[in-house]
Amino acid sequence: MKHYKIITAVIATGFALMSFIGKPKPVKVYLIGDSTVADYTLEEGYMQKRYPLTGWGQVFQPFFQKDSLKKLSRLIKSDSVLVVDKAKGGRSTRSFFEEGRWKEVLGTLQKNDLVLIQFGHNDAAKDKPERYVDIPGYKDFLKMYVNETRAKGAFPVLITPVTRNYPWKDGKLGSAHGEYPQAVKDVAKSLHVPLIDLTTLSADFFTTKGQEYVSKNYFMNLDSAKYEAYPKGQKDNTHFQPEGAKVIAGLVFGELKKFKNLSDF
Repeated sequence: MKHYKIITAVIATGFALMSFIGKPKPVKVYLIGDSTVADYTLEEGYMQKRYPLTGWGQVFQPFFQKDSLKKLSRLIKSDSVLVVDKAKGGRSTRSFFEEGRWKEVLGTLQKNDLVLIQFGHNDAAKDKPERYVDIPGYKDFLKMYVNETRAKGAFPVLITPVTRNYPWKDGKLGSAHGEYPQAVKDVAKSLHVPLIDLTTLSADFFTTKGQEYVSKNYFMNLDSAKYEAYPKGQKDNTHFQPEGAKVIAGLVFGELKKFKNLSDF
């Protein structure tokens, strides 16, 4: 009887190991970028100090359900995805690198992982020299992120900066990002990198909703005494409330579904 139990246990362990070995490991989707991408729940006291501030990366994981992953089968060769949001508020392509944040990502990046790259808001801040990066420098840093991602056998995706809630003209939302979105497009073309033109996608979507609705429901324009973190209210047309972040995350996910196998790039 004792020997029977031992044999049964060995067989069960064998089946468990076979199941584990045969199961593909999760693909990690790394997000690098600025405050519009960041996950604020990683900060202590988020609900009291920052909510409802929400980066689109913060609400990206729920899009990667088993059923939805079937629509990404040409892109992700696994039945599970782990979103790793390394974006940080106030960072440009240069400061993200100089602070060692990219080194941290690169140290854990593995073959077939994805790296989604969205900078631009802070690169353009001429009044903040610790952040500012001119267009040639911006392109150089983007190229570095792309090339070092590829050197690890992982796949880069370039994303133009998500729109701010201005300028509006004749009911249409334009771009406040100057030459930076085009610079991302130039790098994507020169290095043959998949591109998500989030500047245009977000502006076009917000235009369909209208300035009043977008300002009230998507961006951080808050009434006083409504949220603990903002007792005097808030007027912010750069950062998102949860619904705005979800919309942007959905736009990004929708574009990922359109990509062919990234190994073809």
